[in-house]
Amino acid sequence: MKTNRRMRIILIFVVSLCLIAAMLAASVVMNHAYNSKWHLATFAGPALFSPEEQAEVSVVGVARGSTWTKVFDFHNEGLTEHNYQAFTYDFTVANNTRDQVEDFSFALTFHRDVYLMSGWNGALEIHQFTADGEIVDTILDLREYDPAAHSLNYVVFDGEPLVVMHDGDYMVYRPSKTMNAREVPIEPFEATTPGFILYVAIGDTIEDSSLALTYRFHRLLTDEPLFRIALSLLAVWIVARIVSIIISIQIRKYQARHERDNEIINESIETFTGFIDAKDPYTNGHSKRVAIYTKMIAREMGYEGEELDRIYYIALLHDCGKIGVPDDILTKPGKLTDEEFAVLKSHPQRGSEILRSFKSLPDVDKGAHYHHERYDGHGYPEGLVGEDIPLVARMICVADSFDAMATNRVYRKKLPMETIISEIETNKGRQFDPDIADIMLRLIREGKVPVEL
Repeated sequence: MKTNRRMRIILIFVVSLCLIAAMLAASVVMNHAYNSKWHLATFAGPALFSPEEQAEVSVVGVARGSTWTKVFDFHNEGLTEHNYQAFTYDFTVANNTRDQVEDFSFALTFHRDVYLMSGWNGALEIHQFTADGEIVDTILDLREYDPAAHSLNYVVFDGEPLVVMHDGDYMVYRPSKTMNAREVPIEPFEATTPGFILYVAIGDTIEDSSLALTYRFHRLLTDEPLFRIALSLLAVWIVARIVSIIISIQIRKYQARHERDNEIINESIETFTGFIDAKDPYTNGHSKRVAIYTKMIAREMGYEGEELDRIYYIALLHDCGKIGVPDDILTKPGKLTDEEFAVLKSHPQRGSEILRSFKSLPDVDKGAHYHHERYDGHGYPEGLVGEDIPLVARMICVADSFDAMATNRVYRKKLPMETIISEIETNKGRQFDPDIADIMLRLIREGKVPVEL
């Protein structure tokens, strides 16, 4: 018996060590994928020149106050009045995250005639659209622009060659990586500021331009959350292994303490379970059952792997907003008043607000927010219709309704399975997405739905 116990303990440690190693390997893969992914952010008009919200990597365009004017006489008409004004525009690329921005570039599209005079640090890939097609050429340093060395359309005024940019033309800025003007990488919470000097007609600006920013992060492996968790677990594993050796040597001495620790753990679990049951004993286990039913539906719809797990967790949290609903409303055996029902109906929004900051699980708030919407548009809180309702919420709606009918509630006993099947059939296309309802009906008829969990 002692030998078997010792072998079981060794097996547990070996398996747990393998799992920790797998987590470490997964963190390396996740870190590589994260560092390899290119992100795209677009800014236009006010969002570019007067941003209201700060993106993870943002670009802010600012025109400097000092300007000068010149006469641009394109057709040799003898113009003497200054008609074009120079602006110096700075475009600050800010890294607002804890990760390093390893590389970036941005494409700035103009929506009026612009004449580029100078720029600094990075290279410019110019795209000009003409009747003969697109001209693409790269200027490594606009300050040293030589028209003879490039194929771009340009004009010369006062001895200065200016690159012509018409409506729809754009330039791609590629940052400098030289030691003298190193613009990448951008360290956490730091920024770099490329700039350009250009001419526009007096009275005009380029503040209707649009900018598309592409960027890639670099996160140290030691900053990867899963890696940190794995290291913490490894430390726990080492401590646990040492403790297990000590316990195996001095098992009699620590047996009583070990049993007492088990009692504390069991009491803690029972106490926590009591908190949940005290909230609404009639729906105890409801969220887990709904999550299981939703996962079964999703699997029948072809979902698998991480996406299937994601749907399960979204369904598991769909009723979290009820934590803000008073117990006397949740457990009221009689009919709710209009005011009480309004409070109960607020739980989707409450749940959505609670889960909105849960960024690591995409769309987790949609299950909470929309699971009481109806396919015919008569649900709440927004009255969405048909496929306007997020798919995961339509799955949860069917699973949630099935569990409500298949279990005892404070206001009624559970319904017979024949009645439940009839209700689902009747409400296809009304309360339920008809395709999802058919999947649930097939699972019920095939006996795959475990009503008692």
